[in-house]
Amino acid sequence: MQRRRILQGAAVTAAAALLPASVRAVAAPTAETDHPRAQWHPASASNYTPSSRPSAHRVDQVIIHVAQQTFTQTIGIFQNPAKQVSAHYVVRSGDGFVAQCVREQDIAWHAGNWDNNTRSIGIEHEGWVDQPSYFTHTMYARSAKLTADICDRYGVPKDRAHIIGHHEVPGSDHTDPGVHWDWVRYIRLVNLA
Repeated sequence: MQRRRILQGAAVTAAAALLPASVRAVAAPTAETDHPRAQWHPASASNYTPSSRPSAHRVDQVIIHVAQQTFTQTIGIFQNPAKQVSAHYVVRSGDGFVAQCVREQDIAWHAGNWDNNTRSIGIEHEGWVDQPSYFTHTMYARSAKLTADICDRYGVPKDRAHIIGHHEVPGSDHTDPGVHWDWVRYIRLVNLA
């Protein structure tokens, strides 16, 4: 029995070694996450504000973003202390993989508006606003499950008044998630999750 476990462990290690470094880094969780299907990819501590939400600030919004970057580039931006930006989660286009970059109790710097940052969870999505091919069914479905989980835990209504786009944040000069984001589909998936 012990020999079998050793052989199985060696096989897993050997298989992992064949993966490119960028994939191995994405596949290795290093801390507990708030969402059970997320893996931890921490943002630089210079890119968010520690807090004790929801006791310090209520959470009553989920803000949807499109990164204008690839998944890996987005994670890299959040890990760069010079960038001064982060979101709680990043969702990959092709397979819906979810990375958590900031704990939900902390305030991510994603909305460009301090009031909205203090009371929201930010979810970035890999892709570009003018390239709807990035908005895959799998990405919508996984993101909707994440949003539903957040809404359930904080008592956030699952509607367009509380699940908003970055472009809807007061004072925002952003256009994401853009005209190709299917809000009807997304809110339906959130409510079905």
